[in-house]
Amino acid sequence: MIDVIGEAAGVVWQYLNDNGPTSVSKISTETGINKNDIQRAIGWLSKEDKLVFEMKGRTETLALK
Repeated sequence: MIDVIGEAAGVVWQYLNDNGPTSVSKISTETGINKNDIQRAIGWLSKEDKLVFEMKGRTETLALK
């Protein structure tokens, strides 16, 4: 399971690096990673202090620091 989470974290990081601030839903849709694995990847990247969270209206977006 750790390998799956690590791979998902890498995909999320690369997606944010290429596309900038994005919602979790859009990342899941565009990458094909299911929402549970996206959430785990977000936890991984958060623990490494690599993400910024921002509310835009009612939508939370993620971006790289």
